[in-house]
Amino acid sequence: MSGVSVVCSHLSFAWPDDTPVFQDLSFTVGPGRTGLVAPNGTGKSTLLKLIAGELRPRTGSVSVAGTLGHLPQNLPLTGDLTVAEVLGVAAVIRAIDAVESGDTDEKHFTTIGDDWDIEERTRAQLDRLDLADLSLDRTLNTLSGGQIVSLGLAAQLLKRPDVLLLDEPTNNLDLHARHKLYDVLADFPGCLLLVSHDRALLDRMDRIAELDRGELRLHGGNFTIYEEAVRAEQEAAERNVRNAEQELKREKREMQQARERAERRQSNAARNLKNAGLPRIFAGTMKRGAQEAAGRAGQMHAGRVDEARSRLDEAGRALRDEQRITLDLPDTTVPAGRTLFSGEQLQVRLGDNDLFASSGTGPGHRTGIDLTIRGPERIALTGPNGAGKSTLLRLLNGDLTPRHGEIRRADGRIAHLSQRLDLLDEDRTVAENFAAYAPARPEAERMNILARFLFRGARAHLPVGVLSGGERLRATLACVLFAEPAPHLLLLDEPTNNLDLVSVGQLESALNAYRGAFVVVSHDERFLDGIRVDRWLRLAGGELTETAGFGTN
Repeated sequence: MSGVSVVCSHLSFAWPDDTPVFQDLSFTVGPGRTGLVAPNGTGKSTLLKLIAGELRPRTGSVSVAGTLGHLPQNLPLTGDLTVAEVLGVAAVIRAIDAVESGDTDEKHFTTIGDDWDIEERTRAQLDRLDLADLSLDRTLNTLSGGQIVSLGLAAQLLKRPDVLLLDEPTNNLDLHARHKLYDVLADFPGCLLLVSHDRALLDRMDRIAELDRGELRLHGGNFTIYEEAVRAEQEAAERNVRNAEQELKREKREMQQARERAERRQSNAARNLKNAGLPRIFAGTMKRGAQEAAGRAGQMHAGRVDEARSRLDEAGRALRDEQRITLDLPDTTVPAGRTLFSGEQLQVRLGDNDLFASSGTGPGHRTGIDLTIRGPERIALTGPNGAGKSTLLRLLNGDLTPRHGEIRRADGRIAHLSQRLDLLDEDRTVAENFAAYAPARPEAERMNILARFLFRGARAHLPVGVLSGGERLRATLACVLFAEPAPHLLLLDEPTNNLDLVSVGQLESALNAYRGAFVVVSHDERFLDGIRVDRWLRLAGGELTETAGFGTN
């Protein structure tokens, strides 16, 4: 597949309201695995749709060599479709069944083509993605979100694509499903271009494509190598800015000194001419000559200042706006050993189902789950999709009452950040929401805190409803972490879903400054490593067990 590629030439695209997304964008992506990274809102998904032909550019062209497969971030699937229909194999399987039943109508052979082994290939593909137990007549409304994502990928792989576009393919996947996907993509022989914030997946790429300020730059190596290269570039850019600032100061100082020398010379020359008693016309000629010489010197120094200022501007453009969050949260401190939550033999009734009623038997078997949280523990809660992790967080928070079991909570506030980030009033501004959570803080102090969460000036007065996912996360964290009273237990449910890599880094910074206990549901290995988890729990089959880390889940 050495000839497969994606070529974009002078690509320009804007939304119907003329908001530009790309302007004269050109690049080529060849065989191998390429990870596309950029902050949210810069057009990663839009670029994939342009390559797939789902959107048309205003100007420029897109060329794809080979068969194309595209898995969008939001799958357009309905609950009435069967697995076979989603995979695009239903018609072929029906035609094969008809032929095997004795129907030799030519239309069946046309439908089948060369796909006589379609059912075997389909079952093999489903097995590779841990979907072996799915029957082909099963409907989507019986599947989990993670199963639907894996099914969508299987549908694209069954096309035998030469070029494969994937948009956030690990969203909603549990750890086991993620590693199945990693293995499948490692074996893909064509041109793979994927958008992801999953750093473990990006570390399996051959190269990283960075979409930045309307340009796409390719970096050889995986995401870790890319980060190191960016860090080195940033350090060099910062040095260049410091040097350019010093040069500009020096040129300004020399220009001022030259102006003062010229003024002194003119003053001295005027006195000397007067004392010498020279004719007026000769004195005027000498004075004009001195002024012209001073003017030429002034222009020379002004030109040097302008050049130094241009070099500073150029150096500044190379700097990245990293937007780091730096916090100190002493009010969230929890003494070591203090019990924040204790629950024994907990069960929950949801509809017709009893959750956490394990199937274990035998003497000493206990029905329900036990959980104790002490001191500033940093707990990762893992387990397969559908095991009840989100339900357990609601039980910890008090949103649900156990059907069976006993709960004890310490005095102190528990804060729950759901996947929807729906704590804030969408019609009120960031500043208004923050004032509601911390009414006793002076306004100047609140605005200073919001600035540390990167809501500066007018950004603090935007309605929450218009914020991006990363901005909404930062606003929610500000309100939760600086609320009165401060929370001593944080519950976070898949907090990195749909966040760009910058926002994930900001979340890590905030959690590393937090001094209380937290329980976080996540399948993002790099994120959990970054927030220094010290206790691992796995929920599966109605049982909650301690594990030694991600590798044992």
